[in-house]
Amino acid sequence: MTTLFTYLKAVASPTIGLGCMNFSHGYGTPMPEPEALRALDEAFEMGYRHFDTATLYGATANEQLVGKALQGKRDRVFLASKCGMAFAPELGRKVIDGRPETLREQCEASLQRLKTDHLDLYYLHRLDRRVSIEESVGALGRLVEEGKIGAIGLSEVCAATLRRARAEHPIAAVQSEYSLWTRNPEIALIEACREADTALVAFSPLCRGFLAGAVEDPDRLEESDMRRNLPRFSAENFPRNRRLLAAFTAVADELGVTPGQLALAWLLAKGDDVIPIPGSRSVAHMRENLAAEGLRLAPQTVTRLDAMMTPDQVAGARYGEAQQAEVDTEEFG
Repeated sequence: MTTLFTYLKAVASPTIGLGCMNFSHGYGTPMPEPEALRALDEAFEMGYRHFDTATLYGATANEQLVGKALQGKRDRVFLASKCGMAFAPELGRKVIDGRPETLREQCEASLQRLKTDHLDLYYLHRLDRRVSIEESVGALGRLVEEGKIGAIGLSEVCAATLRRARAEHPIAAVQSEYSLWTRNPEIALIEACREADTALVAFSPLCRGFLAGAVEDPDRLEESDMRRNLPRFSAENFPRNRRLLAAFTAVADELGVTPGQLALAWLLAKGDDVIPIPGSRSVAHMRENLAAEGLRLAPQTVTRLDAMMTPDQVAGARYGEAQQAEVDTEEFG
């Protein structure tokens, strides 16, 4: 059981957290602020205590939104954000920058936007291949010493990078895409996390809505929806992937749960140190996801699910070529 997991259970139960990106970034038109604030307030009231954001999301708009939403609640939540990847207005694109001075500047700005004097967990959003991981993590370690962040996390890194990083400073969490149809952490990362007492925080645990049945036709998504550019949602691959859903949905029906709840329960069955952070704009879906906290799958059910949507069955890569070049994760051959 990891240190981060123990901390979350003590101060931020339940285990399932809320990924806040969807409100401002990646999935079409951002949600109007008044509606987003109401949704985040309801999320808190229904029991969410772990909130995840980043400098990049919405070109800082997401941090500003979360900061407003958590006013008066800060001492009752576990707050995580990310640095090292941000939108550069002067260039019109995002930039990965892991230099110590950049990480410090971004941390100071995040604290202001989030209206707090510290972050419980601060991730290096992407590895900057021009800067050694030791240098970036060393800079974050100094922020820990100053009390500006409680713990260091890494995002989308491989086992070897984690091992190098933890030699510089303890790493509380690695955030990586992990779900029934994205098993990359099982190649080597989970083992490396457990060696280091590092939690694995699983983003996109519902496969960007796919496992919840939220995407019937990618052509109906908004033009600005990032899923339109992901290979698994392409006109060639999506029909093949959609056929994989039938057996999975049948298991959910047998158990009397929703497909989304089953997807989260499968992750929770992978270990107490696996922490899913599904994202949603829908209050109903947030409530549905949170209810998965109490589900416990029988070992034979986990084994049955393990055989579904294996890497050889899923059609298409996780990312397109440009996005893939930005990550440091292990890939299946």
